[in-house]
Amino acid sequence: MSTTSTAPVPVRSPLPAGLTGATVVVIGGSSGIGLAAGVLLAGVGARVVLVGRDQTRLTAAVDRVRDAAQADSVLGVSADGADEDALAEIFDQAGSVGHVLVTAGGIGGAGPLTELSAGDLRSVLDSRVWGAFAAARVAATRLPAGGSITFTSGTYAIRPVPGMTGPLAAIGAVETFTKALAVELAPRRLRVNAVRFGSFDTPLLRTLSGLGSDAAIAKAGEHTPLGRFGTAEEAAASTLFLMANNYVTGQVITVDGGQSLA
Repeated sequence: MSTTSTAPVPVRSPLPAGLTGATVVVIGGSSGIGLAAGVLLAGVGARVVLVGRDQTRLTAAVDRVRDAAQADSVLGVSADGADEDALAEIFDQAGSVGHVLVTAGGIGGAGPLTELSAGDLRSVLDSRVWGAFAAARVAATRLPAGGSITFTSGTYAIRPVPGMTGPLAAIGAVETFTKALAVELAPRRLRVNAVRFGSFDTPLLRTLSGLGSDAAIAKAGEHTPLGRFGTAEEAAASTLFLMANNYVTGQVITVDGGQSLA
């Protein structure tokens, strides 16, 4: 593929319906926001490829997307989202991919700086930063003009809290990577953006916070500006906006229900 294009980025509908018929690879699509994005994408007629490491959860995710969207155009592939060779095989298997969403990467490596080891920091950097890098390297030579890469970040990047030095270093790197990559890939007419999420009611939040019940989640959410945590679907909708609108690139948008203002 040529590294530059003489034609401008294509014009198409900036609404989610414009994604009809497009193939979207969701890395980290077996649960949470990635899975919710898969459901929404299938609902607007996109072909969805869910990538996750846990085959059991991945199979359940594929079934959920099919049932929720009443669509058969969903594929699940078990792979490490930071494995560039595995991702290349997935893209080649999927055929013409139009968009990539990277939601994989937890927040491991948390803890006081003086108690963190190099291995702790390396693990979170490998998951977040190398995962983003691997996906971008594969996508850069395979996406068509108007294609997009969307990463995820978190509001702790702008409101740090103690004990999160490792994860926040990785998240901050992804945000910087987003802007740099948007400039580098613009001649190919590819777009790169990220969503900076607040706290959403996902399996990850429930596990990390110990808020396992609906009642506990509701009680904790009362202290947010809008009186509750957002749903995974509300979070995922922002990623469809970034995929569909061909005139948005290099942006890190915040979707947090005002949590970063409180």
